[in-house]
Amino acid sequence: MTDGSFGALHHVELWVPDLGRATDQWGWLLTRLGYDQYQDWPLGRSWRRGPTYIVVEQSPDLSGTTHRRTAPGLNHVAFHAGTRRQVDTMAADAPAHGWTDLFPEKYPHAGGPEHFAAYLVNSDGFEGELIAAD
Repeated sequence: MTDGSFGALHHVELWVPDLGRATDQWGWLLTRLGYDQYQDWPLGRSWRRGPTYIVVEQSPDLSGTTHRRTAPGLNHVAFHAGTRRQVDTMAADAPAHGWTDLFPEKYPHAGGPEHFAAYLVNSDGFEGELIAAD
């Protein structure tokens, strides 16, 4: 590959227990982060930003209905989320869309004193980290 995409993330697929809930919650977050709806099929949906897309799917092959971010597997997905003010606004809006602050007593420095971020968890236990650039 010579186009500069070698090694870049292509997509992430999250298997979810409830597609409607995941579409609402992930759709809100991803849309706020500049992703556009990309694909839609009976058991899934995706959002795309540039060449990268994120999928939520309620697969018939799902072996369980509970995601635990502390178990082996995916712990969280982290996003560049603009300025500190933008992160603050998204964190404040998140509860109305099914997301809650994972470390409210440490916000916005749960990742350390130099790291300004919101750590959000949705109804299915998936974590999204919103990181401020400044």
